[in-house]
Amino acid sequence: MYLYVLALVVFYYVYRWLRELPRVSDKGDKYVYITGCDTGFGNLLARHLDKLGFRVIASCYTEKGEEELRKSCSGNLTTTHLDVRSNESVTKVAAMIKDKVGQRGLWAIVNNAGVSVPSAPCDWLTIDDYKSMLDVNLNGVIAVTLSVLPLIKKARGRVVNVASVFGRISPTGGPYTVSKYGVEAFNDSLRLNMAPFGVKVLCIEPGFFKTNVTDAAILSKNVKSVWDKMPQEVRDDYGQEYLQKSLALLTDKVAKLSDADLMKVVNCMEHAVSAVRPRTRYSPGWDAKLFWLPLSYMPTCVSGYILSREAIPIAKSMQ
Repeated sequence: MYLYVLALVVFYYVYRWLRELPRVSDKGDKYVYITGCDTGFGNLLARHLDKLGFRVIASCYTEKGEEELRKSCSGNLTTTHLDVRSNESVTKVAAMIKDKVGQRGLWAIVNNAGVSVPSAPCDWLTIDDYKSMLDVNLNGVIAVTLSVLPLIKKARGRVVNVASVFGRISPTGGPYTVSKYGVEAFNDSLRLNMAPFGVKVLCIEPGFFKTNVTDAAILSKNVKSVWDKMPQEVRDDYGQEYLQKSLALLTDKVAKLSDADLMKVVNCMEHAVSAVRPRTRYSPGWDAKLFWLPLSYMPTCVSGYILSREAIPIAKSMQ
């Protein structure tokens, strides 16, 4: 019996592998717009797709990011400045893309730009802290997508949204998980809306990888800054020891959890852009596959218990 089950599992994965092998043709005629190309996944994806022959439009927040990409890529790659928080910037880039792609339309948009600070327990933060991150991680994704969606429909292309395993489960407070849950919801609704137009909408849900989003120095500086601005009564609720343990968690556990092989994510992004039959969702990273996603499917009482066991105790616990 077990051998039959094993054979079926092996057959399924071999069949899926073969089914997903074919790539789209005429890459040189296909334009791909990527946000957040200064560093990390976006930067590597822009270089990778450029080598594969796609016509990449790489948007960066800094001039340095644009300059470094131009130096390392072919003349087919176009760089542009983009601030996803600014409607004017988003509209300006969309107009440039429309002129560039012409009647062929835009093959794909990869919404990669994102930030992870400010992040902290919910009662450490203000509504402005939430707004600042949502403007990038959620509103920016929606604004950029809508700005080029007519061009995507014209090409019967793809929308690739970068969410997170924290769009499936929320083990921390603050706006990061809120923004990623929002990306998941936008992705799912857009996928259904666009199906009649032949547009594929795909989602990348990475686990922990070594990027600016998981950089211990950036996260630690953020926690200290938020702590210093909090009312004294909130600091007293948590206690000074909570702050020290939080910083130790960031520099120890987060660093150890984070995978240095960013190509695991980039390869999923490339498959979403270039495969004839892409997957609806990709979950790169062993922590995503073996821990976070299974945890997200468990009953709330089970997942809550597991996450509570790992939580840092507060000074004024009522339990």
